Amino acid sequence: MDQQNVDKASSRTARPPLSEKVYTALKNRITRGDYGANEKLPAEKDLSGQFGVSRPVLRVALEQLREEGLIVSRQGAGNFVRVKREPALGYTPVETIADIQRCYEFRLTVEVDAAGLAAQRRNAEVLDDMDRALDLLSDATGSRLHREDADFAFHLAIARASNNQYYAETLKALRDHIYVGMKMHGDALMSDGAAALEHVLGEHRAIYEAIKDRDTERARSVMRGHIIHSRERLFGGGMLDLSM
Repeated sequence: MDQQNVDKASSRTARPPLSEKVYTALKNRITRGDYGANEKLPAEKDLSGQFGVSRPVLRVALEQLREEGLIVSRQGAGNFVRVKREPALGYTPVETIADIQRCYEFRLTVEVDAAGLAAQRRNAEVLDDMDRALDLLSDATGSRLHREDADFAFHLAIARASNNQYYAETLKALRDHIYVGMKMHGDALMSDGAAALEHVLGEHRAIYEAIKDRDTERARSVMRGHIIHSRERLFGGGMLDLSM
């Protein structure tokens, strides 16, 4: 073998396999909290599309994660995160309907500001993250379902787009709290029918478009409207008096 071929072979050997890159990226997502404990990972078709690799390559990466105990496969259900992490902040568990109302109240301060900053600072990568979450929400809406994981992923991508880690870390710490409200809201939407699901999908798309257009005030306004409408759909006229 001549020197040129030796150099080419060495270059190929030094280059990490695609499966290793996918494994590293997925491990980073899990350890930093993109996927919560016991949360289902996206389907293999979606993951292979995200990383631009074949399913056999993806499965090698998933098997490595399984061997390390980071994920577990459930027959017929998919792959689930099994890592238990301590939250970045210590919020008490949701115990009452009043706690859900308080969570919405807090989200109106945190997420509205994050959306405004996201419109100023977003890049193509986080827009792609939002777009993928919207695709999952759209598919679920077409099947008359609501996906809390995709809904939360969309809101978390916006927090990351603010380029201020405190917004994203706060949302991750509130994941379980937000999930409770999202689950109840999703159940209410599905009972209200297709039109309600489509309306909420439209709200998410409006937030995305405002951030994509770098329209700070519109991003703040549509995010605020979305959270308020979500709270109203859940509570109706039954908002609690939280006076001490």
